[in-house]
Amino acid sequence: MMGSKSWMRGMTLAAAIAACAVVVTPAGQVQAANGVIAVVNDTAITSGDLNRRIAFLKLQNTRGNLRAVAREQLIEEMLKRTEITRARMSVSTGDVDAAYARFAASNKMSTTQLGQLLDRAGVGAEHFKKYIAVQMSWPRVVSARYGNSSKKTFMQRVQENGGKKPVTTEYLLKQVIFVVPEKRRNAILGKRRQEAEASRSKFSGCDNIKAFAATMHDVSVRDLGRVLAVEMPDDWKPLIEKTTGQTTGTRVTERGVEYLAICNKREVNDDYAGEMVFRAEDLEKQTNDNDENSKKYIAELRKNATIIER
Repeated sequence: MMGSKSWMRGMTLAAAIAACAVVVTPAGQVQAANGVIAVVNDTAITSGDLNRRIAFLKLQNTRGNLRAVAREQLIEEMLKRTEITRARMSVSTGDVDAAYARFAASNKMSTTQLGQLLDRAGVGAEHFKKYIAVQMSWPRVVSARYGNSSKKTFMQRVQENGGKKPVTTEYLLKQVIFVVPEKRRNAILGKRRQEAEASRSKFSGCDNIKAFAATMHDVSVRDLGRVLAVEMPDDWKPLIEKTTGQTTGTRVTERGVEYLAICNKREVNDDYAGEMVFRAEDLEKQTNDNDENSKKYIAELRKNATIIER
């Protein structure tokens, strides 16, 4: 439905672009004009890689010795990339392309616009996609190495909670999309945003939402069904939480300008809801554990690696 990836949570456009991918170049094939600043397990990191990373650290307003910070980031990323390849746990090209498209949409851009921005910044879409691939793949490797510590059944968790099933909010949602064709995006996006905002004040409820959409040009409706608060994607969650009426604020996506209609809202504590709450808690704990395990893993890789800095 409205999926999102954990690597995107909390990321701003500047921050994500600033963390552009390393270009993996075999040491023997590096051109003289693009000097080698480090070799990690026989794979070179070039001065071009370093310069790109320094530029993106500046976009992040990073302080300190940017050259040293950039060099350290690139070495660590190379260690991760090598281990991902060894473990054969890289995400697919399709996964990366989909994440790239979601990232562009979350920053109110098309993939073409994001690519143009990356080109102007001296990064390029392919470099950024390589960064995405590492960010999505590395947690898989860490989880496979250290395992999932949560072994308890649902009923065991309930018993530990005093016999009470956790409560969460359930929403019945429909998605209203003011379609913006890719070829006309630059020309009409502003106008479509105004139309979408204006329509919210005229919204009269979910019962006649299709008839409501039919009164406007090129507007579609998707039935999203029941969505629990703990399942809500990060890109929609803030809008849902701030909503006091029947519709959320608008956001620009790859499809156009969208908002959600909240058809119903209630508190639930059935088995499915409880499972989802516990799963969300486990995911948060696993993320925290993975952060610590990742540090241990990288330290081990660094200890066993051959790293030559120049």
